[in-house]
Amino acid sequence: MFKTFARAAALTVVAAAAFAAPALAQNANGTIQLRGNVALSCTIAVTDLAQSLSLKTGESAKTVGNVTETCNSGNGYKITLASTNAGKLKSGTNEIAYQVNYDTQAGALTTQLVVDRANAQFSKKSDLKVTVPASATYIAGDYSDTITVTIAAK
Repeated sequence: MFKTFARAAALTVVAAAAFAAPALAQNANGTIQLRGNVALSCTIAVTDLAQSLSLKTGESAKTVGNVTETCNSGNGYKITLASTNAGKLKSGTNEIAYQVNYDTQAGALTTQLVVDRANAQFSKKSDLKVTVPASATYIAGDYSDTITVTIAAK
């Protein structure tokens, strides 16, 4: 009789445990922060085509160089063209004025020519072209100037 009572008590405990409310699971979480950086990089590759200008007969938009621009600035960048001789080919004290054309900008380099890019560009290619008016009255000599092309992020 004691065995029967013990068995009945054990069954009651097991049945009560089966119908008891389940234990609440505890929620837990964590976070992982992802971070990275892209460094600002503006580069320019200038190719001088080593062209000789025909000064007496003149030149019209002759391509004298190629430029490849790359700048990852989200605010864009500026290309600046500057002449050593303020937009003049010089031979001693003799001068011959010329005009340049770069991408959509054109003019004399008496001051810097600035091309404003509104956003990042990658491997943008542009030609640098020169126009020299023809004249039979130019003074003999070897004429030259140097154009410097610069890139800078905004």
